[in-house]
Parts: sequence; C-alpha cells; structure tokens
Amino acid sequence: MTDELRAARPVSRPAAPTDLTDRPAAYSVIAELFRVQETMAQRSLFRRIFGFRPVHPDAQSWFSGAIGERAVGKLLAQLGPEWTVLHAVPVGSGDSDIDHVVIGPPGVFTINTKRHRGKKIWVVERILMVAGQKTDHLRNSRHEAKRAAALLAKAAGVAVDVHPIVAIVEPASFTFKQRPADVSIMDARALPRWLKRRRAVLAPVELSRIIDAASEARTWHPTAELSIDPTAIDRFIELEREDNHARIVRVVWASAAVIAVALVAYNFVLPAISAAMIAGVGAL
Repeated sequence: MTDELRAARPVSRPAAPTDLTDRPAAYSVIAELFRVQETMAQRSLFRRIFGFRPVHPDAQSWFSGAIGERAVGKLLAQLGPEWTVLHAVPVGSGDSDIDHVVIGPPGVFTINTKRHRGKKIWVVERILMVAGQKTDHLRNSRHEAKRAAALLAKAAGVAVDVHPIVAIVEPASFTFKQRPADVSIMDARALPRWLKRRRAVLAPVELSRIIDAASEARTWHPTAELSIDPTAIDRFIELEREDNHARIVRVVWASAAVIAVALVAYNFVLPAISAAMIAGVGAL
C-alpha cells in the first residue's frame, strides 16, 4: 500500500470512555428493562403454548418505550453527515436521560420520544393529552431543553439555544387546538424531513464547539456509568421477536375460540332453535 493510500484511509480510533457518539438508541431503557426481567421466572411450556408474554408485567412500559426510542433512532439515522445524533444521554446527577440530542446547522434539538400506539393525541398551548388523559410531556420536554441549553453553554463557552421536540410513535391521530410556541409536537415519522427543512443558524466553528461539548458525557452527568453491554441490543431484538410471536399465538387461539363457538352454534344451537320454532308453529 502506498503512503498516499495510507494517508487517505480514515484512522480508526477507539471511542473515549466518556464519548457518547456510539451510544445505542434506547440503551438506558433497555438496561432498566433487563434489570426488571431478571426477576421473572422462565416461561413454562404451558405459557409458551398459550402465548403468555415473555415480558415481565413491571417491565412492559420499559419495553414499549425502548421500541419507540429505537424506532426514532432509525429515523434519525436518515439525517446526513452534517448532523450529529446522540442517544440515551445521561443528564443531571441521577438516572435521568434525554432520549435523543440532535445537533446540526439548524441548531440543537432535544427529542422526547413517546410511544402511544393507536392513541389519539390532543394538544393545546400548555397541555398534551393522550386518549383523554393529561400528560407531563410538554413540561418535561421544556425542562429537558432548558437544562440541555445551560449545560452545553457552560461546556462549549457559547450561548446555546435548544429546541424541544415531542416525537410520538404510532399515534392514531393528532388534534391541534393550539400549537405550543416553544415545543414542536409531531408524528415521529416526520422528524427527518422536519429537521432537514430548518434553516441553518449555526456557524461551522460554533457548531463544532457545541458538538464537541455534547459528545462528552461529563458535560451532562458528572459520574455517569457509560459501559455498554455488547449483548444488550441483540437480547432486546430477540425479546421483541418472542413477544411478537406470543401475540400471534394469542390471536390464533382467540380466532380458534371464535370458530369453535360458531361451529357449536351452527351444529347444535341453531338446529335446537329451529326445532323449537317448528314445534311451536305445529302447536298453533
């Protein structure tokens, strides 16, 4: 290999222990999911045959959340190389995290991902309701963005404006009575296009400083545990596959029950009713 070719090849360097750029989407949620899953006994053959869920009841909200965050992570991967996307960013001093932080020429965005499958979303200036129930999505998203702005400004040494987004995964519908002025709410599928259509507001030098600050975990959390279990994502994918299979099994059993009831009605109930009606007519 020539010296020119060697110089042209990108140099592969291991990520620093506090570098967030390779952190998988939904990693914090998945870690909590498996912490709860460890308390669950292995499904018996009976439970497998009848499609009992492989996800612990106390872990099902974590499981659904992880599906949503991974879906948004895949959507954000559609952004071009001028964008930096960070996932499961630990923030504060406890166990909180920001689902996604997106940085590009149009600015900095925090994305609060919520999976509300088949639910109707209703929005006014200060309230976001899901299936008629009030949520804290707007308040939490505003707080998230405000905290991110302060932390990034301190680390980067420049003023940073952070815009919060609530990304809803698999909603049934949206009703906007009044859109919040300071929080964007959308179907997660609209994220890539929405972000790409924003006009550039950050100069290259400013953008670089913010990216460097955001990629450093200590900007966000002083003592975050950043070790990654290399098997976690594969185990989650397998758990999701098992859960989908269990759902199909339940549907099959439910369909079989409906068919069985219909057959009983056709072969026994309907003839009995017909016979009774005929007898009644004959008695007139």
